[in-house]
Amino acid sequence: MLPEFKITQLRHFVWVAELKGFHYAAQKACRTQPAISLSIRDLENKLGADVFEKRSTKSTLTELTPFGRSFLPKAKELLAHHDSISQDMVLMRQHKTGHLRLASVPSVGCRILPNLLAKFVADLPDLHISIYDDNSDTVLKKVEKQQVDLGIASLSAEHEHDNVMFTPIWQDEIGVVCHKDNALATATELHWHQLKQQRFISNGTTRLLKKTAAEPLLANSQFYISNMLSLIAMLETNIGITTLPRFAFPQHNTTLCFIPLKTPHVVREVGLVQLKNKSLAPAAQALTDYILKHGAAQQ
Repeated sequence: MLPEFKITQLRHFVWVAELKGFHYAAQKACRTQPAISLSIRDLENKLGADVFEKRSTKSTLTELTPFGRSFLPKAKELLAHHDSISQDMVLMRQHKTGHLRLASVPSVGCRILPNLLAKFVADLPDLHISIYDDNSDTVLKKVEKQQVDLGIASLSAEHEHDNVMFTPIWQDEIGVVCHKDNALATATELHWHQLKQQRFISNGTTRLLKKTAAEPLLANSQFYISNMLSLIAMLETNIGITTLPRFAFPQHNTTLCFIPLKTPHVVREVGLVQLKNKSLAPAAQALTDYILKHGAAQQ
């Protein structure tokens, strides 16, 4: 059977070897000299060989045996590996290192996450974060498959009793997006029936109009565009109109307009998505706590 080493015994051995004395090692370990001697004797029993020469009355120094000299670098290597792992675990617990995987809907990823994450990682230079942006359904799947630690999405009612926990953080109203030269652009608010004569472009978020008075717009849409960059490009040609959550509207776009949809008034809730009954990694839990504390202020 292979010997099972105790880290404390290895540390005592290294200290005795480096300080060349049981007395000095005992002082360093804040232990009595007999306790250090017992620790070394137990280590030698496990190894089946002496690591120190029998002490001579002519010298107070402790010398390594040939076996001890061979074992010393191995013991130091084991201690260094142990201490490195211990330090990593402490830092990980304090979310100062590690890898955090986050999936988010693009609107929050563009509008809110930059400021939040910039402050969150300000004193965490060793924490690596991977961000995946996609629609809410894909974010949910990534969370369920444990491909990410945490998700930010808008969940529909059918997921209410699923195996995920949803914590709402932000409220995001739906509005009409059109070219600034469109006749609708001068309105301060719009009703869905005013949109019936316009070419309607569906996108990933227009499903929020389902089961509302505006649902007929979806059936009559001529285009469906899932990619936001392509959608914005189409809208900038004044080929049609669409509806988007306010967070998804490009803030600095001077070609398009966002007009709140008054009837029906549709508001989506966006929040944190995580698996039920499963603990988060320390970094993910720290980010969750940070978002719960500061996230709403970014709206």
